[in-house]
Amino acid sequence: MKKSLVLAMAMALGVTASAYAANPFSDVPAGHWAYDSISKLAAAGVIEGYGDTTFGGDKLMTRYEMAQIVAKAMAKGANVDKLAAEFADELDNLGVRVANLEKKADNVKISGETKLRYWAYDGDNKATSDKLQQRSRVFIKGQVNEDWSYTGMLENVQTYSESNAGEEGTSFQRAYVNGKIGGVKVQAGRYHWGDFLDKMIYDTRMDGIQASYGKDINLTLGYGKAADGTTSWKAEDMAYAQLGTKIGVVDAKVGYYKFANVGSKDAVKDYVGIENGAPAVIKGEAAVEGTDREIFAAGIGLNVAKDLKLTGTYYNADVDNYNGDDDGFIVGLAYKGAKAAKAGTWGVWAKYYDMGWGTFVAPTFEAEYKDIYNADNEGFKGYGVGVDYTFAKNIVGAVKYYDLEEKNGNKDDQTLYAELNFMF
Repeated sequence: MKKSLVLAMAMALGVTASAYAANPFSDVPAGHWAYDSISKLAAAGVIEGYGDTTFGGDKLMTRYEMAQIVAKAMAKGANVDKLAAEFADELDNLGVRVANLEKKADNVKISGETKLRYWAYDGDNKATSDKLQQRSRVFIKGQVNEDWSYTGMLENVQTYSESNAGEEGTSFQRAYVNGKIGGVKVQAGRYHWGDFLDKMIYDTRMDGIQASYGKDINLTLGYGKAADGTTSWKAEDMAYAQLGTKIGVVDAKVGYYKFANVGSKDAVKDYVGIENGAPAVIKGEAAVEGTDREIFAAGIGLNVAKDLKLTGTYYNADVDNYNGDDDGFIVGLAYKGAKAAKAGTWGVWAKYYDMGWGTFVAPTFEAEYKDIYNADNEGFKGYGVGVDYTFAKNIVGAVKYYDLEEKNGNKDDQTLYAELNFMF
């Protein structure tokens, strides 16, 4: 047994220079440099010698013998992770399980959330029933090397307010890599993307690639295929360019976004189904051709006081084939904000919206508006307010209320939304 190996094992068990117990080995005299460490390891049951009262320190150990020592050290609570990984196969043979996932525990991280969500709708154009839903997500992140990582996400959605028990499904929503090429940050695969303004233009998954460069002034370029909408909209190729910087208390951002064939819909054939409780031929929908859309946006954020931020965003769209306005704006004010890691933290916000129809494609927006205003190529205007609060570490709740109306009419709609998010 080599000197360095004896010292390493002794240090792993917290061996000090003082003797722990009488040395049981006849070939390790009291004056030997490793006497104290060997005595401690023997007393702890980590080493046993060769059964003839000898330690055999001048002999070479087999990998199996070393694995036995590692297993006994692990049983005593010693931190020997690197040795456990090195002798994993031998430890498996000894009945000590060290699976590949355990060997790479530092490389793979699993996190997630489950969120209870409730929508209550009211107004002139109520198109959707009140809804109670639970959405669960599990994220898997693996470190490939110092510069590259992989992220995947599983999602399950259960809508309790509808009769779909057993019909809910789990899907693999995201799978992408992040890395660096020189000073350029790269992201590629099926990832979530949202414009960095108010996420009112687009905020869902896409298949594509993006590159980002710069710190004080950051430029991001991306290209890919947009995700099909869950209702009536659809889009194909999309490209975006975003530029952002921070000067003192001011955040300034500009973006350009281009979508191909927005609003298109595949033809649905007639089929036999149940209508009014009886078999019937259900008419399909004809294919709808979409249009290309270009959107320019510029936004600014200003910290007007401690924990108080004022934001404003302007949108302009190429909407030659639509009847709605070609521009829009959002003004917001936010105070503080709930922090998941700190119980008792909270925040409030308020926003005013004036959005022409062409200025948004697939936003994350809990208010009722899609089915109401899309049919007539209308935009919307109105306000939203909200509050969030951290009840306990990683348990955050939020309540939001929206009151919106048609830009060119007098019909309005209200939405009350609440959520409770458990993160792990």
